[in-house]
Amino acid sequence: MIFICYPRCTTCKKAQKWLDDNGLKYELRDIKENNPTYDELKNWHSKSGLPLKKFFNTSGLLYKSMELKDKLPTMSEDEQLKLLATDGMLVKRPILVSDNTVFVGFKEADWEKLK
Repeated sequence: MIFICYPRCTTCKKAQKWLDDNGLKYELRDIKENNPTYDELKNWHSKSGLPLKKFFNTSGLLYKSMELKDKLPTMSEDEQLKLLATDGMLVKRPILVSDNTVFVGFKEADWEKLK
């Protein structure tokens, strides 16, 4: 599994602790240092079954400063994926990618399915 996070994010810290406490092995990836690529995001989006909007960090400063709340509805999926690939701080985190699923954000009840 790949665990994509922002090390200073408290939710990411909780998620990482949960993974460690449950003995799950993962590769750690800092989203700010190693932003997801367009192809990765496209793949994860299709595997997750989630609406693309769920991949945006809607509470982030960059999201707000770019006024994306108003812009996203008029953007194509391709444009949104390209935008997400420009800066890791636009992407909701943590993201946990396994062979057959992708979790965006930390919901312990969902993550329990990994055990």
